[in-house]
Amino acid sequence: MVKDPYVLEFLGLPELVQYSETELEKHIIDNLQQFLLELGKGFTFAGRQVRLTFEEEHFRCDLVFYNRLLKCFVLFDLKIGELKHQDIGQMQMYVNYYDRKVKLPDENKTIGVILCKDKKKSIVEMTLPEDNTQIFASKYQTVLPSKEELQRLLNATN
Repeated sequence: MVKDPYVLEFLGLPELVQYSETELEKHIIDNLQQFLLELGKGFTFAGRQVRLTFEEEHFRCDLVFYNRLLKCFVLFDLKIGELKHQDIGQMQMYVNYYDRKVKLPDENKTIGVILCKDKKKSIVEMTLPEDNTQIFASKYQTVLPSKEELQRLLNATN
């Protein structure tokens, strides 16, 4: 799992009791250049509120990026409260969709990141498979794992 440094400090948000997911997303988009720098090298912005449709039911992934160096999509879902097992299942659905319908055969598996206000480690561990290398849940943070760590995770799945 991703380590837990706290809060997206570069957004300069005052410490309020609660933000809406829409407000948090807006602040990230408003500071997109800085957010991309915080993510690391190779990230490109691919979409905001990207719609996925299954049997006439619509879902929206908050933020979609592509990493040119890792050759994979990186999906972000923002949660303003405590992480629930349903949130992890939703991200798994998004990752499966991208792996099965969007990524090209020569690209690596999609990575899903859930940024949440709080999480219980046991919920994450019990919801995800033991050999999970694609879904990560973390308290709001400024940096994804290093390129080397992400590459190690991707290589372990191949």
